[in-house]
Amino acid sequence: MTDKLINQLRLDYENFPYQQSYHLYAQEVYFKDPLTEFRGIQRYQAMIAFMARWFRCLDLDLHQIDYTNSCQISTRWTLRWVAPLPWQPAMVIVGSSQLELNSHGQIVSHVDSWDCSPWQVFQQIWSRRGQKPGPG
Repeated sequence: MTDKLINQLRLDYENFPYQQSYHLYAQEVYFKDPLTEFRGIQRYQAMIAFMARWFRCLDLDLHQIDYTNSCQISTRWTLRWVAPLPWQPAMVIVGSSQLELNSHGQIVSHVDSWDCSPWQVFQQIWSRRGQKPGPG
């Protein structure tokens, strides 16, 4: 079951924010990152839909995925996008996710950590003025 889950998560990262496997998540999934905290698959779907609608050139690169024990998966990733502002600043967050599974193999918790502060992300709006996101 876990290999199948890992393979599906790899595809989700590759296709992000489209064709996500929401069936992998429990109905009351807990999500937290440095800016947001909530419960529920509908809120999770809405957050990803918001990103897909407002952010341009959205790209989520998966660097590593590990099955750490019978109920936890960890990932390392880089998220890139172009902010919806007239000068189109390129934005980047490098981070990790800790996913906890229930006994049915569903994701019940998704906690993101960033290698930078939210303030440092916000500062990219001004420090990367006029730059376009580069490859990889």
